[in-house]
Amino acid sequence: MSEQDIMERTKSPVTVSGIVEGLRTLGVKEGDKLLVHSSLSALGWVCGGAQAVVQALLQTVGEDGTLVMPAQSSEWSDPAEWGNPPVPHEWIEIIYNEMPAFDPAITPTRGMGRIAELFRTARRTARSEHPQVSFCANGRMAEEIVSDHPLTPQFGMDSPLGKLYSLGTKVLLLGVGYESCTSFHLAEAMLARMPIKRMGTAMLEDGVRVWKWFDDYAYDSGDFDKLGEKFETACVTVKGKLGNADCVLFDMREAVDFGVEWLMNNRAMNHE
Repeated sequence: MSEQDIMERTKSPVTVSGIVEGLRTLGVKEGDKLLVHSSLSALGWVCGGAQAVVQALLQTVGEDGTLVMPAQSSEWSDPAEWGNPPVPHEWIEIIYNEMPAFDPAITPTRGMGRIAELFRTARRTARSEHPQVSFCANGRMAEEIVSDHPLTPQFGMDSPLGKLYSLGTKVLLLGVGYESCTSFHLAEAMLARMPIKRMGTAMLEDGVRVWKWFDDYAYDSGDFDKLGEKFETACVTVKGKLGNADCVLFDMREAVDFGVEWLMNNRAMNHE
């Protein structure tokens, strides 16, 4: 969608002050730990673009709060599994040997959106060191949240998600659906019978670039929309608008706990 198209669909510019007011109305408070999944284009025309959104989110949680966003880098994965786009078979071994090691300071996000990518570069933002599914955090508890992110399980209780679960975090879906709700991956990691898959990445090990193979759960967001729909009928969520974007705010622990129960009862693998 072009910028002109976005302007034509926007009644008035979306501003920092307007976003802050909308976040307050949704229920975001100073001191909150807030995990955000976002789409800039869903907001409409934003005066200041992604910078305005990041500024508004930080302003709303305040100095005592902590803002968190996913900073996944899916290119740092097994090229044999790439499909968007796939690479020629003869390139795969070259990629295994030549892909630079993940560097939390400069490795870009992929598929996270412009807001999350800009947040990665913001002053005082810290990033976890997982080469595929890192998280960024800014605020009072940022370092505690992103430190010591284990390679596997990447979405387990020792990951930033697990720490957020224990800290009473709120989740904001800003213009995106539950398919983007990373918290449900923590619910998957809590299941007793998750399938395992082999994964690979380029990373530093003892200061040396290596291609590292490891085993982790075969995470799958394919049914997260259905899970989110059922979650909304059973638990408390707050819905509202920021600009043109449909937003949902909810308690992370409640969502994860509900997700564990729903996945146990509805994933086919649990009935084999």
